[in-house]
Amino acid sequence: MSIILTGAPVTELFLLALILVFALPYLVWRLGRTEHWAPLVVVQIVTGILLGPGILGAELPDYYTTIFTPQVIGALNGIAWWAVMLFVFVAGLELDLNEAWRSKADTAITAGLALATPMALGAGVALALLEMSDPAQWLGDKGRPWQFVLGIGMACAVTALPILVLFLQKLGILRTALGQRILRYASLDDVMIWAVLALILLDWERITRQLGFVLGFGVAVWAVRKLVAAIPERDRWYCALVWLAGCSFFADWAGLHYMVGAFLAGAALDARWFGIETIDRFRDVVLLAFMPVFFLSTGLRTSWEMGGITAFAAAAALLAAMIVGKLAGVGLAGRLLGWRKGEAWIIGWLLQTKALIMIIFVNVLFDKQVITSGAFTALLLAAVGSTMLTIPIVSSALRKLGGTAAHAN
Repeated sequence: MSIILTGAPVTELFLLALILVFALPYLVWRLGRTEHWAPLVVVQIVTGILLGPGILGAELPDYYTTIFTPQVIGALNGIAWWAVMLFVFVAGLELDLNEAWRSKADTAITAGLALATPMALGAGVALALLEMSDPAQWLGDKGRPWQFVLGIGMACAVTALPILVLFLQKLGILRTALGQRILRYASLDDVMIWAVLALILLDWERITRQLGFVLGFGVAVWAVRKLVAAIPERDRWYCALVWLAGCSFFADWAGLHYMVGAFLAGAALDARWFGIETIDRFRDVVLLAFMPVFFLSTGLRTSWEMGGITAFAAAAALLAAMIVGKLAGVGLAGRLLGWRKGEAWIIGWLLQTKALIMIIFVNVLFDKQVITSGAFTALLLAAVGSTMLTIPIVSSALRKLGGTAAHAN
């Protein structure tokens, strides 16, 4: 096949890559009936890893270099950038801090412990990686130890809010009191995730630009909110996309990364202006039509140069920190707040879902050379493992409770 494709136009190679991106995960997901333990989004991420240079590229180098030429990878990366900007924008748009404020004591205690405990354990694993092995395996060329430790710690504390919504829908508890509580906790943590990322990316050589971005963003938000609220609903999405691109550009120009700008662009707007059902449909289209390209692009960045055993061992340690930290933090919150038996277990497992937001987070760290490709690979594996465990465990826990926890206030 490599002989047939040799000399093929870039457009044909690009389209062949798209066929692989969309067909393979779908066939595995549908024919393998993996939905219960590996939703389609997880299968897409794993397929991206398998199609990357560390596995397909190593086993079938001729096929890999023939299809995934620099021009094809460049085209795929362009789609991936826009896809993840749209996805993060929707995550910011869905943020509802008003609800969190109405139940501020419960939300602050739970969200704080759910974030701090896995973050501390993850930071401990990061320190161990630096101390017990060659730091060059893990610490990127432009990263400082404190950035690495804080970044890994926060990656272990992340909750994937958009995927959490999909999981709550699948479990049938999205609109229940329990489901809404979980979303409150995740929303507050979402703000902290991006705030810590901005701190990690703080560049003293660009501090003037970053201060200028913050000041300019504050003025722009006031003007854009006035504009979007005043124009007809049919025009709001067009303006929102221009706003998204502009925020992402200036955030990247300031050294904060375009994904930080994308999240802020969404968080600055009011979801009610666009309609919750319309936002849900938009997110579904992004997940269906664009995000698989991002998963492939992410898989192409994985590296196994340090050895598979080392990567999987690091991933296992990180996964343990994520799960134990989240369950311990939420369990402590449950004791302090007097939750009924079983609630903390369900909430903890749902909040430890990493999926896309963690992958996006570590992509930023990798882009900024805070972590190496080896650390990136270990974190990616841990994110996949975290997400695959969620539905089976929570489904079983809900059955044991007979649904009583789902309706608790």
